[in-house]
Amino acid sequence: MSLASWRLTVTVPRTQNSSSPRYGNRVRFAAEALPNHANGGPNDRKKKVVVVGSGWAGLGAANHLCNQGFDVTVLGGDNGFGGLEDVGIRAYWYPYRNIFSLVDELGIKPFTNWTKTAQYSEDGLEVEFPIFQDLPQLPTPLGTLLYTQFLQLPLADRLTSLPLLAAAIDFDNTDTAWRKYDSITARELFKQFGCSERFYKKVIGPLLQVGLFAPAEQCSGAATLGMLYYIILAHQKDFDLLWCRGTVREKIFGPWFDSLRTKGCEFAEGRKVTDFSINEETGSISAVICGREVYDADAVLLAVGISTLQDLIKNSVDCGAMFSAVLYTRQEFLKVLNLNSIDVLTVKIWLDRKVNIPYASNACSGFGGSFGWTFSHLNTIYDEHKDNPVSVLQADFYHANELLPQKDEYIVTKVKSYLSKFIKDLETAAITENEIKRFPKSLPHFFPGSYKYTIRGPTTFPNLFVAGDWIVNRHGSWAQEKSYVTGLEAANLVVDYLEEGSFAKIIPAEEDEPHIEALRSLNRRFNEIRAQLPLSDYFL
Repeated sequence: MSLASWRLTVTVPRTQNSSSPRYGNRVRFAAEALPNHANGGPNDRKKKVVVVGSGWAGLGAANHLCNQGFDVTVLGGDNGFGGLEDVGIRAYWYPYRNIFSLVDELGIKPFTNWTKTAQYSEDGLEVEFPIFQDLPQLPTPLGTLLYTQFLQLPLADRLTSLPLLAAAIDFDNTDTAWRKYDSITARELFKQFGCSERFYKKVIGPLLQVGLFAPAEQCSGAATLGMLYYIILAHQKDFDLLWCRGTVREKIFGPWFDSLRTKGCEFAEGRKVTDFSINEETGSISAVICGREVYDADAVLLAVGISTLQDLIKNSVDCGAMFSAVLYTRQEFLKVLNLNSIDVLTVKIWLDRKVNIPYASNACSGFGGSFGWTFSHLNTIYDEHKDNPVSVLQADFYHANELLPQKDEYIVTKVKSYLSKFIKDLETAAITENEIKRFPKSLPHFFPGSYKYTIRGPTTFPNLFVAGDWIVNRHGSWAQEKSYVTGLEAANLVVDYLEEGSFAKIIPAEEDEPHIEALRSLNRRFNEIRAQLPLSDYFL
């Protein structure tokens, strides 16, 4: 290549007017190879899209954008491609139709069959959940209440959950509904609708601790209704779940990476984004900066967790005199600094022999801590442990801030003492090996009042979009499915902005059952009439 085919670009941002935060002076030197357009002019180049994050949201967006012919680069962080490994909700529920469609498209079989689950407290086995789709289908929520085996909870306590259906009907996933219920805690929500103390402590509280990752008194009432309705209350079979037959990174993301590479997607591992360059004439992002590396972009997609985005916003502030410091100039990103994240601890143990474990997946509560936790029998779930002559278990602790600083020996001893409450054979078994992983600030915390600080897919930068399981969207999904869906939605925003390609087809959540839809229509009409009454919005 001749010297004539290289150019040296020097960009010195001009000072903004006094009404806006001032960009620091920054001189950018970049040697750029000019393409040789043998078969066309410069307009023939592929438009570049940079995706920051390589979890469900980032890969979902990258997959569709590669299919549309864009030049896509995925920047992976310190945790490698695929993001944090199996942190958070590791099960896949029946309504995850978009993810199930994806694995069919990839031609892989990563999942187990539908599995039964159980819930334990310090008093022992509390609840056994069947495979609901194998039973006669009843109108919601009758099937869930009738077929679930509550071993220690009287019928009178179970019936106190029925009034909660009124809140689920009123919560229609609109902005109005989120703001209405987000101001109260989950505990206040259940108290308001007459839930018994025993039902709250034995069933609902533990479910929230492993579904929303925090104690119920620290969870938003809106997030509680969103999660419960999507995976429990909407349809009888929605609570049916299955598991990945190994780590998600190995069984799903590995084949997905291979597929994306064949489509021309580029992956840059271990890239920590430090800032962005902005085109002051258009107000759009022109490049993503990773230290000394610069990735030019026609569109940018942020598919990262709350704590990662917060670090990036704070870095923009700290480096204001050195870099362009883009994100902290916008109120929508400053609000994100008010959000919180949950600490997670995972403990994997190998025993010296096989022990009898009735269920492959189990939710647990109690033992005096503010954490909720689950444990899984990996011999039943993971292919690599199926023929293992000893039992292999994994316990995942959520809201584990009081466990993270403890020494490994202390944690292993505690885990064995907890599990021995449920698994009597474990008392005499020895732990021969363990693997402990700490994930600080790795999951979103949907605390009361958090909704007003969350962000939506489009941003005030015309070509910068956001995706993830914590942002605001209206699909109604949750956890991994929501991450993937928001990735597709962000890809559609890119397609719309760049005016190239086709929109991704997103499978909507299953429609409400007729009696639920009728009740919601009646409730909406009642709310419309009430809003017209004098002083309807006067009282708190």
